[in-house]
Amino acid sequence: MKKFLAILFCGLLTSLSGHAQYSKAIIPPFAKDKVYVGASLSGLDLNYNSNEKWHLGLDARGGWLFEDNWMLLGTLGIDTRYHNYDSFTLGAGVRYYIEQNGLYLGAGANYVHVVGIDDFRPTVQLGYAFFLNGTVTIEPELYYNQSFKNHSDFSGFGVRLGLGIYFDKFCK
Repeated sequence: MKKFLAILFCGLLTSLSGHAQYSKAIIPPFAKDKVYVGASLSGLDLNYNSNEKWHLGLDARGGWLFEDNWMLLGTLGIDTRYHNYDSFTLGAGVRYYIEQNGLYLGAGANYVHVVGIDDFRPTVQLGYAFFLNGTVTIEPELYYNQSFKNHSDFSGFGVRLGLGIYFDKFCK
């Protein structure tokens, strides 16, 4: 019985390692020339700054992996606030993926427009791309936005939950 279990275990390890090598050889998850489309939800009292009590943010994102593990990213978003004006965001940034585990680091700059206020806000992110299948991801993310207009009222930390889709390059 011990021999049978040992042979079964060795066979299982061999088949799993062969499958992992085969799937990695086809297309790496963050390969050059992939295109990214995503959306994220932020707020829901999971953010902190002194000016906001409650807000709900929705972002649409698009990106292109210009090099393995490096992505250029564009963002368009809207934030709805309780007892305050809505804000609109237009941003650009870059992400670096740590390929072994899906962890990514991001940095960017956002132009934010609220009635009567225009602000430039650099941002940094730390997130994780969890693949549901070969192309669709769930992406939880921690972020920090720094306001140049009014640091104490508009700078702050937050949490986002996103959904992303990674496509192979459309035109080859």
